[in-house]
Amino acid sequence: MKRSTVLSLSVIVCLTGCNLAPKYTRPAAPVPSSWPMGTAYEQNQSVASDLKWRKFITDAKLQQVVSMALTNNRDLRLAAQNVERARAYYGIQRDALYPTINASADASKQQTAAGLTQPGQPRTTERYDINLGVAAWEIDFFGRIRNLKDRALEEYLAAEQTRRSAQILLVSSVSQAYLTLATDRENLALAKTTLASQQASYALVKRRFDLDLATELDVSRAQTQVDAARGDVARFTQLVALDENALNLLAGSPVPRELLPADLAGVNAPEEISAGLSSEVLLRRPDVLQAENMLKAAHADIGAARAAFFPRISLTAAIGVASSDLSGLFKAGAGTWSYAPQLVMPIFDARTWSANEAAKVQLKMAVTQYEKTIQTAFREVADTLAVRGTVNQQIEAQQSLVNSIEKTYRLSSSRYDKGLDSYLSVLDAQRSLYAAQQGLVSLRLAQISSQVRLYSVLGGAWQDGH
Repeated sequence: MKRSTVLSLSVIVCLTGCNLAPKYTRPAAPVPSSWPMGTAYEQNQSVASDLKWRKFITDAKLQQVVSMALTNNRDLRLAAQNVERARAYYGIQRDALYPTINASADASKQQTAAGLTQPGQPRTTERYDINLGVAAWEIDFFGRIRNLKDRALEEYLAAEQTRRSAQILLVSSVSQAYLTLATDRENLALAKTTLASQQASYALVKRRFDLDLATELDVSRAQTQVDAARGDVARFTQLVALDENALNLLAGSPVPRELLPADLAGVNAPEEISAGLSSEVLLRRPDVLQAENMLKAAHADIGAARAAFFPRISLTAAIGVASSDLSGLFKAGAGTWSYAPQLVMPIFDARTWSANEAAKVQLKMAVTQYEKTIQTAFREVADTLAVRGTVNQQIEAQQSLVNSIEKTYRLSSSRYDKGLDSYLSVLDAQRSLYAAQQGLVSLRLAQISSQVRLYSVLGGAWQDGH
């Protein structure tokens, strides 16, 4: 066999060696294989978790606000920078597998005392060296460096999944903040309309009181409704301002006024999607993938800890030229070389055993964290399906309630105007109608928010970013 072939095989063995890390097997998901069943849950067989966010969010104004956030939001920017840092750390650990070649140049001049030199020998000596060499390159026979490299790789991949999670959270948060602003603006308009109605009722009761057709108690009751409506107008005015501040923070810059919603009714609902039948879709969620990356990193840690029980072999070598005269550095016979292999065999180091035990416990913790992440994801999807499975029925019932109370209010007002009933009946109908209208707006918000929430908890195809 040729010497070059032997050398090549030796290098391959040095670089590959053996791997002491345990074989990775994905743990079984500790959740049912299908979503909960029952009357409270939405059941659909179709699944659209691969729908891109631009197609899912159908409102043109909301799309522009989300795009602003994906470009300017500082939390998402930090997550992307963490990915870059993790990639750089992986590069550092990966490159530790290969030798580092350095070039060095040295010059020295030394004078020796006359009493320490032989007669006829010079008292002043000079030396010049130029070398190209490898310093303390560890040959990874037992996979210690490769397992550390694998851990760095998994941490880099985990950082990328964390960035995806941050992006999903951002798109969801922007959508929720936008919908909340739309809801509070609609509630503000409702409060203003109610205030105008209450003021008109107060004026009517006051005129009837001046004509001795109403009591002072009726006037006082009408005034309480006006004051309550004025308080609601101020409260929703405040909430709208706070909602706009929150949306501006998420967007990373002030949102143009023309992109803000006028009310919830004017916002196009997102595309309808379904979770499908199988819960395996959870394995694609970025937080689950991130937990699995950290689980694989824990396996690599065990390999590195086991390798610490075996010898470490390192090599230091150099080749160059040396001369006692600078002009003679590159003359014939000036060549020098050296190599110094080193083997360090651990005999007793209690820290090695402790490190191995710590790596095993870390693996158990990573498995537990992975299982907990899947269970949390399952619960989030199940909760969202429960909301979606019942919210339409609640809206239908609430709309019927609003219609009934509106009719009651009209009849009560008519009976009061004819002197057939007291103002207390009108007052109760007004209060009930206002509360029912607010409840209907809240349920409509819950309906649209549940669609956004489902797309978020399914961890669909948000990774496309812009």
